Amino acid sequence: MTTQLNKSTYYRPNLSNLMNLCDVNYMMLLRLLADKETVGEKRCFFISDFLSYSIVVNEVTRYTSLVTMTQDATINGKHLADFLRPKMVIRLYHDARMAEVISNQDVRQVKPRYDYPNNAMHLPDEKQQINLFLKEWLQLSLQLGQTRLTAVE
Repeated sequence: MTTQLNKSTYYRPNLSNLMNLCDVNYMMLLRLLADKETVGEKRCFFISDFLSYSIVVNEVTRYTSLVTMTQDATINGKHLADFLRPKMVIRLYHDARMAEVISNQDVRQVKPRYDYPNNAMHLPDEKQQINLFLKEWLQLSLQLGQTRLTAVE
């Protein structure tokens, strides 16, 4: 027996909430980047002896910038393997003053809504959740992070 869901049970993204979240993330990213948006620039935020975040500027154009934010943790003095390190690629839209996660881990393009269940087991509101997760990273970096500015090798 198969059950059929009607359209009213599908998740509907709340665009105004997502836009507000992207606005907040943009402002926090600007504070963390401290007007140092140069391709190849890397800023590190050390939260503790075991946890840090880094932001690398990948691309800067007239209206957008592309940055990658990565979490690095050490366990028993050893860094985690690359595939275990959370990573997000974020597009900053300077004209709209918004920042949006466009890639998370191996998900290249995050859709605004997913049917559930799905093969990749994405949540129906995956885009909202990923941008909320970015907000938490940015807040942690702003509140507790001690910064170091370095160039990418």
